[in-house]
Amino acid sequence: MMIIGVDYHPGFQQIAFLFKETGECGERRLNHSDGEAENFYRDLKARGISVRVGMETTGFSRWFERLLAELGFEVWIGDAAEIKTRRAKKQKTDRLDAELLLKLLLEDRFPRIWVPSPENRDVRQLLWHRHRLVQMRTRIMNQLQALAMNENRYWKGKLWSERGRAELEKLPLAPWTSRRRQELLELLDRMNPTIEELTAAATLEAKKRPEALRLMTHPGVGPLTALAFVLIIGTPERFGCAKQICNYVGLIPSEDSSGGRQRLGHISKQGSSLLRFLLVEAAQAAVRCNADWRRRYRHLAMRRQRNIAKVAMGRRMGARLYWMWRNGREYSPSLEFGSHAGKLGTGNGGQ
Repeated sequence: MMIIGVDYHPGFQQIAFLFKETGECGERRLNHSDGEAENFYRDLKARGISVRVGMETTGFSRWFERLLAELGFEVWIGDAAEIKTRRAKKQKTDRLDAELLLKLLLEDRFPRIWVPSPENRDVRQLLWHRHRLVQMRTRIMNQLQALAMNENRYWKGKLWSERGRAELEKLPLAPWTSRRRQELLELLDRMNPTIEELTAAATLEAKKRPEALRLMTHPGVGPLTALAFVLIIGTPERFGCAKQICNYVGLIPSEDSSGGRQRLGHISKQGSSLLRFLLVEAAQAAVRCNADWRRRYRHLAMRRQRNIAKVAMGRRMGARLYWMWRNGREYSPSLEFGSHAGKLGTGNGGQ
């Protein structure tokens, strides 16, 4: 078997390799644009050599991972932060990074992480595409709202009704301001059907997954949140407790404590920003539609700030969804805000 440590970059990769049977070792720099890297691995396949490749988590490497999967080679993806802590020297070069990856592979100390399937990644693109389009639509709507407010039309949400839209189009504006209004409205009209189509597709994907349907029984949780939670978490067995879920999503405070003094800061914001956003949105929806969640939120908002209370409710939402999924239980009002989220696993079923 050939073991390869790959320090991957968008334009090239630096590798360090070792043949376990013969002890032969070496290093190379392989370019991507001229096909040198692809030809190197295809040549190994043609020679019948089994290969294990180790590389850090990085972006722009999907094509490389697909190539290795097509050739039947093992691909191990390592936690970049964990690998960084195992660098003994302060010197950092592409060559030393590749050698470190190879060393970790040979010594069985490589911090391998879970990697989603190609189908999982593709459905994630659906969620991200819709999320970005919604953000663009929000910016367009804010611009139109600003145009109306500058003309003493403070309509808030009424601006998007049929009557509000008609009034906005009738406002007498200067030439360039009028053109801006027209083109923003045209963009808005083109984006709305696309977002509705993507929302319907995401809802269909959520209905295909029993675990997502189970999570949707919780107040405030819709198809988008349930689908994103299932896709990004992958499997609940990866985590030992709900606190690890909140840490993975970045909803716990950053900490810099030392000498017996505790210093807590803003939330860490590590992990998926999309799932973090959806959990907080789902928590706010639960506050609006569920009396227990509303009472809990008001209590937190009175003690702290409203934004802190929203994040805290989002963190609780992530913990509850984790236990529902792990224990195979649907939502049950009798277990709302118990002393421990694990009580979800001892209920008598969901409603």
